[in-house]
Amino acid sequence: MATINISSASTSLFQSKHPRKCVPRLPTIVRITNHGEGTQIDSPNGSSFLGYANSSVEVESSSHGAEAESEARRKTKIVCTIGPSTSSRDMIWNLAEAGMNVVRLNMSHGDHASHLQTIHLVKEYNAQFQHKVISIMLDTKGPEVRSGDVPQPLLLKEGQQFCFTTRRGVSTQDTVSVNYDDFVNDVEVGDVLLVDGGMMSLAVKSKTKDLVKCEVIDGGELKSRRHLNVRGKSATLPSITDKDWEDIKFGVDNQVDFYAVSFVKDARVVYELKDYLKCHNADIHVIVKIESADSIPNLHSILSASDGAMVARGDLGAELPIEEVPLLQENIIRRCRSMQKPVIVATNMLESMINHPTPTRAEVSDIAIAVRQGADAIMLSGETAHGKFPLKAVKVMHTVALRNESSAGSGAAYPSPLSSHKSHMGGMFAFHATTMSNTLDTPIIVFTRTGSMAILLSHYRPYSTIFAFTNETRIKQRLALYHGVMPIYMQFSNDAEETFSRALKLLLSKGHLHEGQHVTLVQSGAQPIWREESTHHIQVRKVHG
Repeated sequence: MATINISSASTSLFQSKHPRKCVPRLPTIVRITNHGEGTQIDSPNGSSFLGYANSSVEVESSSHGAEAESEARRKTKIVCTIGPSTSSRDMIWNLAEAGMNVVRLNMSHGDHASHLQTIHLVKEYNAQFQHKVISIMLDTKGPEVRSGDVPQPLLLKEGQQFCFTTRRGVSTQDTVSVNYDDFVNDVEVGDVLLVDGGMMSLAVKSKTKDLVKCEVIDGGELKSRRHLNVRGKSATLPSITDKDWEDIKFGVDNQVDFYAVSFVKDARVVYELKDYLKCHNADIHVIVKIESADSIPNLHSILSASDGAMVARGDLGAELPIEEVPLLQENIIRRCRSMQKPVIVATNMLESMINHPTPTRAEVSDIAIAVRQGADAIMLSGETAHGKFPLKAVKVMHTVALRNESSAGSGAAYPSPLSSHKSHMGGMFAFHATTMSNTLDTPIIVFTRTGSMAILLSHYRPYSTIFAFTNETRIKQRLALYHGVMPIYMQFSNDAEETFSRALKLLLSKGHLHEGQHVTLVQSGAQPIWREESTHHIQVRKVHG
């Protein structure tokens, strides 16, 4: 039997075994009791009914009415790639204030010294704020096939003959090197080579021991170190290269929050990395980048092994027919949500803003689609790394996401049950807490040491903000990636009521709540904070100043 005390005047939110301090109790308005077979809902006037975890649940609002949140808050998180345009202290601060939630370190560019400087700046920012945080994501280079250096861009024209060679250091008007020794073996006559995800394309006409001869289909300027793909194929390279292992060690040494692993083809790569992290006692989550043709048949096992996914549409659209990318994006988002794993949509979201101060209308629609499909986060790459208008790009992304969230979050009060976790106690209580929050129009406050209940709540997508209080810095940083979660660091005292009172005062002082508003408060019993045994609690309380 489990009991959720949501509004009994004789029952406090948490059962503390320590003497209670003189902290004023806040009135509660709803009571839920779970008895295994059904869930009894008691309203303030004493009436009740029986519902089930997988059925619609009615919740009556108090006569006072539920107040809306004091301000609209964006729930979809924004990932920003740091580069020459944004590597200064001022720019990182400005990006954070504009809406950045996660810093991405792109290990394809820069060196450890420059990335370490960014890590130090982010940690400096995080140390200054109790209620603000930026996560750090290290994105591995992976087994990329790139062209060699050229003294100046080469103009390739349609119909022109052009060659790629595995010999190092070659750069002429009609031939350049590639960095992959098996390049000749991986391509066949008739294959189509794509440069930078399709900005240029060449048809393979013939090949020799160390040379691939092509004809230009779509021309353009070939610059140094351009990414090469073969349409419909993945290179026969290991997903984690020697350089990647060096970068992963760098991430362990500097306590990044996430790895984004490039070109994951199967689950074995994820398990290999997780074993490495376990051996090094590193609490870092693994985000798999779905960007190769080989990953699609193994998608379920890859996602199951991971801690989350990134839809890396650039290489995905180069290795697979481009018309398949929107369908794959929707499929991956849906799978991740059903598996309670965060999902990031990346590549070309505001590409035009690298050089222009306003986005195209199609880019705005692209952001809106990702938001409405339920992505946890959306990502900026060149827009913030080397673009001319990085702050404007973040502000556009923030504004578009916020507007579309406000439009999408106006349906039924009952969240869609996550079928794979219907029988899980924590999932059931997160479902009911979300239903109550949506019905009463209240923000959610959750106290957590592991982040698990905040993550469960996030995946049910409540309309209001989830204020996740934790006394673990690593958990605060990790939760910054999750949809709708605002992580806040706070030490928990031995008295539950005193801790709750301090949490409310903090939210009031920062303008996140206002006097007279109601809040839904949740605590999962998986890791009991103030109780000796595992129980679950949901309460709705009125805020007093």
